Amino acid sequence: MSSDTGSTGEGDRPLAIATDGLEVTYADGTEAVRDVSLSVPEGEFFGFLGPNGAGKTTTIKTLATLLSPTSGEVRVNGFDARTEPERVRSSIGYMAQETSVDEELTARENLRFACESYGVPRADRSDRIDELLELVDLADVAEKEAGEFSGGMKKRLDAATALVHRPPLVFLDEPTTGLDPKARNRLWEYFRRINDQGTTIFLTTQYLEEADQLCERLSVILDGEIVADGTPADLKREVGGEILDIEIEGSADERERAVAVARESDLFEAATVETTDDGITVTARTARQHGTDLLVALRDEDIVVTGFNVRSPTLDDVFLAITGEHVEEGGADATADAAEVAAADGGDR
Repeated sequence: MSSDTGSTGEGDRPLAIATDGLEVTYADGTEAVRDVSLSVPEGEFFGFLGPNGAGKTTTIKTLATLLSPTSGEVRVNGFDARTEPERVRSSIGYMAQETSVDEELTARENLRFACESYGVPRADRSDRIDELLELVDLADVAEKEAGEFSGGMKKRLDAATALVHRPPLVFLDEPTTGLDPKARNRLWEYFRRINDQGTTIFLTTQYLEEADQLCERLSVILDGEIVADGTPADLKREVGGEILDIEIEGSADERERAVAVARESDLFEAATVETTDDGITVTARTARQHGTDLLVALRDEDIVVTGFNVRSPTLDDVFLAITGEHVEEGGADATADAAEVAAADGGDR
């Protein structure tokens, strides 16, 4: 990925986002973001992946001028984020992890308030509100108070409020966290719709599946540094194919025997075979094609299989392939995440 902070990106499209050597260090010395360089052309659906505490939220808040960079260059929609923050803010929409809708107001009233806040001309407000209510499928409940809405409906209303001023660039910070699959899929449809209309989208997420469904291109951040970039297919190729999980009955010795059978079977080309707590995993491009053949080979060796599944790579698999480490739920990531929250509360952004 280019780190050029010039005016054009891939295919000579103007850049919506250009950073070079972006670094953010908190007052307590925590280096939340280190040497992050990004180039996102206008109209792209760009994904920014990483576990909790990796630096995703710090990066997106810096791009949205809610945080000041410690060093590096940041340009958003052609404006310098350091010297022209107001111009940046007027040209973007921002949807935070937590919804900001007023639950005592109706959906229409929430959008009207957003129009006033963003300075949408009074003569344009009514049509714009109706257009957005239709876009996010809330026209039928426009006069209901937002407090009566489900979590997914509140998320869609929150996203609509970020679009009242027709920003060319929208930041989405883990917008589907906590939603059930149905609500998540409806929000995905909405994001695709606004991107199809030409809006550049910068999405942060923990989920490879979400990025795979929505993004043209993405970067992966870990411990404040970008460790991989490319298309979702590129990242999957880093893993090396699909993954066959097999549960084995018996001791660790049985699992080692199963590994030996898999490696000696000649069923998989360039496969990675490893033991797990309850069996083995085989990562290979032909995992789905030859998975049942391996089960037969294990049975022939009197190895008892109690369960199996073929799946696409997860974000954890990608990180394991790229860094040799699993994504941890706690530890350093949790510490970095806490530092982000503390910095936000303390106003050190």
